Amino acid sequence: MIQKKTWSDRFEGSLHPAIVQFNASITFDIELIEYDLTGSIAHAKMLAKTGIISDAEAEELVKGLETIRQEYRDGNFTPGIDQEDVHFAVERRLTELVGDVGKKLHTARSRNDQVGTDIRLYLREQIQQIRQQIKEFQQVLLTHAQENVETLIPGYTHLQRAQPISLAHHLLAYFQMAQRDWERLGEIYNRTNVSPLGCGALAGTTFPIDRHYSAELLGFGDVYGNSLDGVSDRDFAIEFLNAASLIMVHLSRLSEEMILWASQEFGFISLTDSCATGSSIMPQKKNPDVPELVRGKAGRVFGHLQGLLVLMKGLPLAYNKDLQEDKEAIFDGVKTVKGCLEAMTVLLGEGIKFRKERLSEAVAEDFSNATDVADYLAAKGVPFREAYNLVGKVVKTSLAAGKLLKDLTMEEWLELHPKFEADIYDAIAPKQVVTARNSYGGTGFEQIKQAIERAKKQLELS
Repeated sequence: MIQKKTWSDRFEGSLHPAIVQFNASITFDIELIEYDLTGSIAHAKMLAKTGIISDAEAEELVKGLETIRQEYRDGNFTPGIDQEDVHFAVERRLTELVGDVGKKLHTARSRNDQVGTDIRLYLREQIQQIRQQIKEFQQVLLTHAQENVETLIPGYTHLQRAQPISLAHHLLAYFQMAQRDWERLGEIYNRTNVSPLGCGALAGTTFPIDRHYSAELLGFGDVYGNSLDGVSDRDFAIEFLNAASLIMVHLSRLSEEMILWASQEFGFISLTDSCATGSSIMPQKKNPDVPELVRGKAGRVFGHLQGLLVLMKGLPLAYNKDLQEDKEAIFDGVKTVKGCLEAMTVLLGEGIKFRKERLSEAVAEDFSNATDVADYLAAKGVPFREAYNLVGKVVKTSLAAGKLLKDLTMEEWLELHPKFEADIYDAIAPKQVVTARNSYGGTGFEQIKQAIERAKKQLELS
């Protein structure tokens, strides 16, 4: 027998068992219970402050809600599918604990503004935790950068060798991506930190509530100025999933590079046993499971963003049951991003070792110093485009001869152009190639040192 719901007496029968199952959200919105209790406590205190209920009744409500909190933490409050959602489950248990006064808690409040409040309280806290994780991720990147200012690595465009760069420069690029992620989440926090409590179902309430007081109790920075908007807005959730998607883009790009670098073809890093797995059939294998999983999980978060956008695009004002579908997307988006940030921070901190000897070999075995030959001639007055074409020809002939630019004799340089002098060999040495790129934001070692100092200040100020 299905118990009758807490609807009005307009309803005489009970829901069909299949509809009970289909309609229920308790299996996932139980995640919000602590936030629901916190929001309800603030609401009870506001009802007392405004004289809607007595102080004694408010104290009884608060005591009952805190009892439920402790029961939940102790594992003694585990509402089932018959409770439909976390809000009804709490209200029903509260009434069991404190009697009819428990039925007064929902005065001047709808489930619509209640769930809107809960999800904002939840996401507000999660955003701050993710921002802290980003700082920890940045710190690991910064530590590696400080240790590898003069470690050289091939820089790529189109996944083709382009120019040698400092390994620190490469890692600091991801530091800056993460910094934007941190800042972006801070902006979204502000738009999440707005209280819909008191908006009612859609039109406000006839009771003399004090929305600013309950918002203050909950630490909200503002209240919604339009009740329709307050109960139906999910912009903040979409913005969060957008920011989460960008975090995953950045983690996935780094993951792809780690996967390539760990391959035998690149050999730029080795994986430690603590962050890699083997093959069930090939004993020689050491697999980069962490970055592969991060790369794969990125699509999961992107899907949640797309799902929520599609969910919202056709909804008329104000609240619609469709919005029940926002929670699993938000919850899983949060869980996935937090898990990936933690895993990548561990991977960078404990799971990889840069093979500096191999990196040194890599930057000396290609034509990534060709641009510096053109720059050398341009600095001596040869028009850059002319120099560019000359170097293109010498690269072509060198490839045919199985030579690198460093292997050319002085006579061969002079045949190319009379402006060449013996200092060309120093100019195209990988370390000098990197040193010379001393423009602001470039890979020159002095610029890298300055960039590290700026990065330190960003971490200190955040």
